[in-house]
Order: sequence, then structure tokens, then C-alpha cells
Amino acid sequence: MSTSQFPTKTETQWKPNDAWLIGIVLAVINFWLFAQTLLNVIPGIQGSLGIERTLGNLAVSITSLFSGIFIVVAGGLADRLGRVRIMNIGIYLSILGSLLIALTPENAGGLTATALLGGRIVQGLSAACIMPSTMALVKNYYEGKERQRALSFWSIGSWGGSGFCALFGGLMATSFLGWRSIFWISIVLSVIALFLLRGTPESKSAAKAGGSFDWGGMVSLIIALVALNVYISQGPRIGWLSWTGIGLLVVAVVAALVFFGIETSRNNPVLNLKLFRNPTFAGATLSNFLLNGAAGTLIVALGLVQVAAGLSSLQSGLLTLGYLVAILATIRVGEKLLQRFGPKRPMIWGSAIAGIGILLTSMTFTLIGQYIVLAVIGFTLFGIGLGFYATPSTDAALSNVPDDEAGAAAGIYKMASSLGNAIGVAASAALYVAAQAMDPATIRSWGLFIGNQENVGLRFGGAIGILFNLLMVVVAIIAIMITVPNERPAKRPEVPATPSLGS
Repeated sequence: MSTSQFPTKTETQWKPNDAWLIGIVLAVINFWLFAQTLLNVIPGIQGSLGIERTLGNLAVSITSLFSGIFIVVAGGLADRLGRVRIMNIGIYLSILGSLLIALTPENAGGLTATALLGGRIVQGLSAACIMPSTMALVKNYYEGKERQRALSFWSIGSWGGSGFCALFGGLMATSFLGWRSIFWISIVLSVIALFLLRGTPESKSAAKAGGSFDWGGMVSLIIALVALNVYISQGPRIGWLSWTGIGLLVVAVVAALVFFGIETSRNNPVLNLKLFRNPTFAGATLSNFLLNGAAGTLIVALGLVQVAAGLSSLQSGLLTLGYLVAILATIRVGEKLLQRFGPKRPMIWGSAIAGIGILLTSMTFTLIGQYIVLAVIGFTLFGIGLGFYATPSTDAALSNVPDDEAGAAAGIYKMASSLGNAIGVAASAALYVAAQAMDPATIRSWGLFIGNQENVGLRFGGAIGILFNLLMVVVAIIAIMITVPNERPAKRPEVPATPSLGS
């Protein structure tokens, strides 16, 4: 029997339908599609708003950073206060964040930076509320194969949205509508999501009611992650070994030590580290962090072809069309592989295929025509790999935690996504910029870079920034091999098929 304070799917007549599932997808996609378009359109936005490149890079990563910081807190609050309530708060925050960005003034100095960064922070808080609460609702109201199917569509909202963001952002930014239209459309879809999700019965954990909130853990976590992200994203400007840079590192390390000290001594911590005692949950979460970190491939590769080859944001976004098609086409394939083989093999296969794709996009030493072909193939393989990985990983994480910890566990799992994305993007962009300082004469002496020799520093920086993402994928594969068990899933009773979204 579930310990949930409210009836579960098996204890009530209310059942989610496909319209409700579409509402969940629309709520989730507001971060992965609309908020993430800045990965591709930030070069144009920088020029339009009159902001520096370092500020633009911070605007890209800060949303994932704040999502990652607060997502565990929001997941825990969803268990206590209600998953539907926290989900709705997240959707309203998405509307507010998009409104701030859409109304950001141009060339207004501090006001421009405040509106842009403020909107991006609110978008991060929105994602922190939406992702764990919607995952917990899916766990609560679906079972067995129905839950795996629902998680596949949830993954279409997240992984699929991330696959479409570069193309969509480029299309909007180069059309007569302009880049601001991205965020007006986000507002409209948020309103539709609220309409489709109305009437959802509340769901929360009776076991989590009461108890004091872990403010010390939350504050120390925020300090550690903000200091680390600022150091990574602003390193090229402040100096990696400057007193400011070293100070940020010291603050991050001290705050992290304080955080772990608090979390291991409390009965009701903001981050339940005991969940990591389950190796499957730990492996799924760690690999999720690393594969989301590989999103840095997008900001480096797309930025490189815009600067080095003069492609527009739309033209560069078209390079990811195969990524979009592949990830949408293979997410449900990953679901079927999960049902046949269990989570481990499709997670490894997907990670390996994604790694091959990233390797192809790192070949910046080629001519631009050759690189475009390699990038198209590489992004397509990247999409196939993530499609194979998405549902097995998500199901492995959620299936190995108790119902009372569903929101918190979903928060930890999605914290890994957001922090991986934030740190991966910041680190890739920083390496991209830092490696350009290499002496061009030294690079030319290798005889590796063909074609235009005036931009070899830029192309070398791109290769280094992208190869960092390949390293993260390799580590993810090792983590999966060590932590996720080999056995196939136990046979479950067949659940009557639910009509497809297209029916």
C-alpha cells in the first residue's frame, strides 16, 4: 500500500488521459525548448542587446544553474506541499521569466543585464519546480509499461525539446518575428499547459509532512554551485589563477564541505544522500549529469560555424535537424530496448553512439564544406544515442526509489540534468575561449588544420571545447558499466494498452 496521503492511480477512479500527458510535455518543454534556445541565438542577442560575450555566456548557463540548485528543494517541497501545486507554480514562473526576457531593453546597460539575467534566473526556478513534480506525478499515476510509455513522452519534452531548440531558435531569430517571439510563444504554450492539466488530483507524501526545512544545506549548496559556475564561466575574463579566481574556488570548496557536513548529520536533509546507496539510481543520475553536460557540444559547434564560417543562427541550427529527427524517432525505441534488455545495455549503447557523434563534430581541422557534413552526421548520431539512453535511464532512476521519495529522487535526477548542462556549457565555452590563446604559428606547424589559416586559433579552440564533451561521455559509460546491474527486468503483468497520442 502506498504511503501517499492522497490516493494513487490504483486507489482512485481518476486516470490521466493523453490530453493530460500533452499538458505535461508542454510544461516540461518550456525549459528544454524555449529556455535552451540561447545555446544557438546568443551571438545575435548579444549584438541586439549590446552586451559582452562573457555576460552572454553567463545568461546561457545561469538558467540551468538555478534549476540545478533549486530542483532538489522543489522536489522535496513537492512531496510535502503537493506535486500539482509546485508544478503550477513552476508554469506561472515560466510565464514570468519569458515575459522578462521578451521585454528586455536594448543597450540600457545595467537595466539590460538585470532584465536578461533576471528572466533567465526565473526560468531556472520554473524548471526546478516543473521537472521533479511532473516526474513524480507520472510515477504516481502510471504503472508498468504505461509508466514507461509516459516517461518516453516526458523525455520527448526534455530531450526532444533540447534537440529542437537550436533549429527553432535560429528559425525565430532570423525570421521577421525576431528572437523575442521565442519567449512570447513560450508564454502561450504555458497557458495551454495550465488548461490541459486543470483538475489533476493533488499528490503528496504523508511521510514528509512536518519537520523543519534544511536551510543550512540549501544555502551552502547555492554558495558552492554559484561560486563554481562563476569561476568557470567568467574564468577567461577574471583570470583562472587570479586572486578573484582562486577566491571563488576556495569559496566553492569550503561551501561544499559545509554542505556535506550538514547533509550527513540531518534527518531531513535538502539532498537525501542515502538515495545514492542504490547503485542503479546512482549510476543513472551520474550518467545523466555527464550526458547533459555534453550539451556544451552545441554551444561550441554552433558558435564556431557562425563566427568562423559566417553562418546565420538559422543555418547553424539546420545542422542539428538530424539530431532532432533522430532523438524523436528513437526515444520510444529506447523504451522497447528497456523492456527487452533492461536499462544497462541501451544506456551504454546510447552513450557510445552519442560519443561517436561528438567525435565527428570535433573535427574542426577540415574545410567548412567537409565540416558541415561531419556535423550533420555527428549531431544525428548524438540524437540517436540520447534517444536510446533517455527512457531507460529515467525509468532506472525512478523505479529504484520508494514512493515517498519520488519528488526528491526526481529532483536529484533532474538536478543532475540541469547542473550537468550548466557546468558542461560553461566549461566547454570557457575551454573554447581559453584554447584560442594558443600561438597560431604553433598550431599551423602541426599541419593538421587545412584551408583558411587565419582562423586556426578559433578552430583549435572549438576542437578542445568539443572534445571535453567526449571525455564526459566516456566517463558516463564507465559509470554505467560499474553501477547498473546486468539483469533483465522482471516480468510484469500486462497492462491494457492506452491509446497513442496520435489517436
